[in-house]
Parts: sequence; structure tokens; C-alpha cells
Amino acid sequence: MSPSESVQALVLHGAKDLRVETRPEPTPRKGEVQIAIKATGLCGSDLHYYQHGRNGSFVIQAPLVLGHEASGVVTAVPDTQNGATTGAGPSAGLKVGDRVALEVGIPCRSCSLCTTGRYNLCPQMSFRSSAKTFPHADGTLQTVISHPANMCHELPEHVTFEQGALVEPLAVSLHGINRSQSAGSSAGVPLVGSTALVLGAGAVGMLTAAALAVAGVSKIVIADIDAPRLKIAAGLASGKYKLKTFLLPRKAPAPTIEETLAGAQELATEVCKSADLQSGFDRVFECTGVQSCVQLGIFAATAGGKLVLVGMGTPTQTLPLGAAALREVDIIGVFRYANCYPAAIALFASGQLDGVVEDLVTHRVALADGERAFRLAANQPKDGEDEGRVPVKVVITS
Repeated sequence: MSPSESVQALVLHGAKDLRVETRPEPTPRKGEVQIAIKATGLCGSDLHYYQHGRNGSFVIQAPLVLGHEASGVVTAVPDTQNGATTGAGPSAGLKVGDRVALEVGIPCRSCSLCTTGRYNLCPQMSFRSSAKTFPHADGTLQTVISHPANMCHELPEHVTFEQGALVEPLAVSLHGINRSQSAGSSAGVPLVGSTALVLGAGAVGMLTAAALAVAGVSKIVIADIDAPRLKIAAGLASGKYKLKTFLLPRKAPAPTIEETLAGAQELATEVCKSADLQSGFDRVFECTGVQSCVQLGIFAATAGGKLVLVGMGTPTQTLPLGAAALREVDIIGVFRYANCYPAAIALFASGQLDGVVEDLVTHRVALADGERAFRLAANQPKDGEDEGRVPVKVVITS
């Protein structure tokens, strides 16, 4: 990109106030590369910011570019030796023309959490498209950005830009799976030959189910309240993962917490019976954050099993902790990911997830028409915009 060219950016100014703006081309600083963004997937946090101007307690205080599931092409490498970046790590040898997936959380790299490998928990983390810190770090819904070279992961030529954009949510899935093996009082049940329940048939839920199948989990049930999404899950990659589905009922809230928890326990029994399990699932991956699903997950886990909280939901919830404690069900938190991008890219490159992205990406929208993408992702399209398909993952291209 020549210095005279400008950058197009999709900028959020407030709730449902998205504007396409022209901005100066960013100049990469030392340690950064310039990237032409090719694909960005929309996720739940993007939709919260779009619809409400906030995501939980994080309120936008200035215009913000959203988007953080992204891939692109390196267009400038200012800090080079013989035309390529120097140093170790995933960015070593990056050069103009390389295709990359962007890891958009930028940690301090010096605190105790960073130095022990848990940089996703860094208190100084700056995360693109998040209003947690101020000044905000703009996201990837722009045609060109500058980004730290050591947070750019090279994509093999046969990995598509859409797969590159879904490396981020796949990394969330892999981090949850890793945590299910390492957290708690012991390593627990190996993945191979084990059983798993995935609550939520969104993109992360389906990527989690597919990754579990690749890892050798023998019986996987994915549950959701949305029948069309379960249909996609059942046929994911032409059905090669043999995922079982369970349609969760839509019910009015029970009048008391006792009745609510009794209903969750009864529903857990039904889900387990659908998989011919008497005692429950070895692992439950809760990918919605919805309180009723977390309650269900505790009851659906077997004694000694693990409930992995992947979804970001209501901060304060009422849960049957006694039912977990008395059966030693480990409740494991998950926050984004750490050290998972290389494994996610390798999984896409291996071909074991071929067909998954094609099923998950239900809509593709150009950056100039970005507000339509948000309406589609929020399942609030104007007449004729949805193309007759239920939204799972909407990708904005540039």
C-alpha cells in the first residue's frame, strides 16, 4: 500500500451508530508489521458493543473500531534484516506477502502471569476491540492496521483467510479443552474414549465439539434451544464427527430457585439418557454463559467430572455448588486463550477440520456494508438480508 492511500474503518460511535470512515494509514512502530485485513469474524462481544454501546461493565468512552477474529496479508515490515522480521517466535521471518492470523491481545510480557505462560490473564492486557482499557485499542474492522509482529502467526498457503479468522474462536475452544485436562486435583479422564456435553451450538460450541471429536472423544452431545443451529451441528463437515444433538426446551422461569434447580437436574437426566449415559458426562463445556445452562452443566457432569465455563455470561449466578462439591465436579474458568494459536493453525492445516468453516460461516459481507453484517449476526435482518439462513458466523471481508 502506497503512502498516499488511506484506510477505511468501520467505527462505532455509540449503540447502533456504526460509520464507515476514512483514516490515515497507520505507520508501523518498531516491532510491528503492517497488515491488510482480509477477513474478520463477528463475535458476541462485538454485538454487545453494537447493540448497547457496552459489553457488560465495559462502556465505550470514545469511537471504537470493533473486530478481533482476523486474518490478513503483511504489507510492510519496517524492522527487518534482509527483508524479514528478526527474532524468535511465531513472527520470526515474516515478510511482505505473508498470510497471517492476528492474536489481538497484547500483554505486558513482564508480570508474573506473563512470565509463567498465562499471559491471557495479564492485568495490563490491551485487547483490540475492547473498551476495558482507555484509550481503547481499535479492532480489525479496517482495511489496514499495524500490529506487533510477535502476535502475528503465519498461515500455510492452503489455510484460507476465513479459516485464519476462525483461528481466534478455535483457540478459545482449544484453551478450554487444555484446561479440562490440566485443571483440578488430577489429570482426570483422558480425552480419548471419553464423553462430552457441549452446551451452545454457536461457533465456539461447534468448534469445541469438532476439536473434541478430532481429539478422540468417543461420544459428544451438543445441546441448544435453536433447532436450525442443531441441524448445522449434526451435519457439520458432512456429519463426519457423528455429533449427537439435544434440543433444550424454552421454558418460562420457575417461581423459586428450588424449582429451578430441580428442573435443571431433571433436564440433565434427560440429556444423559439421550446419550445412553447413566452417571453423566466426563466433561461439560458450557459455551453460552446462560445461568440455566451452567446449572444444567453441573448436574450433567459425572462424579469426578469437569465443567468448563467457556461462555461469558451474567457475572452473578445462583448455582447448585453443593451438587458439584459432593461429587467432586471441578468447575473450571476459561478466559480467552494462551499459547493456542499455533495448535489452532496446525489443526486447520492438518485437514481434520475441512468443511467446518464452510458450514459455520453463514454470511459474508463487505466492510463498506458492515452494519448489515451486525444486523445479520444479531439475527435482526431487514427483509431479504438473511438469505434464508440462520446466522452462525458472519464474516466481514475487505
